[in-house]
Amino acid sequence: MRTMTGLLGSLPPGHSERLRALGRPVSFPAGARLFEEGARADRFWIIHTGSVTLDQHIPGRRPQAVETVGHGELLGWSWLFRPYTWHMGGEAGSPVRALEFDAAEVRGLCQEDHELGYALALAVGEIISHRLQRSRARLLEAFGPYGSG
Repeated sequence: MRTMTGLLGSLPPGHSERLRALGRPVSFPAGARLFEEGARADRFWIIHTGSVTLDQHIPGRRPQAVETVGHGELLGWSWLFRPYTWHMGGEAGSPVRALEFDAAEVRGLCQEDHELGYALALAVGEIISHRLQRSRARLLEAFGPYGSG
């Protein structure tokens, strides 16, 4: 049996299989824009291969890369929280293979199965927390006074 990592690996087995059943395989070439900051967040992905760089718009400048998401990781969490708009943009840094999920379908599953919904919300919350901690560490390293990290 293959060990799952990331979001699917953090869910109890029955929930993981129910969620996985809603995914469909997709692929993107390097350089493809998967989503834009401020646009409607109507899907999310679990990356199998490749990487996606998350970026944020900075007025008067090019988008600034903030994070790279790769194998086994969740790409996108804005679909879970109103107003369902992307907080960042995403571009394939290399060819990507992933499972793509329709956000409305997954939210419907969560409404139908509250236990699964609770487990998914906790797992996504933990992912967001870890990413915020990594972002904070990078910002301190880049801009903080020596020894502040």
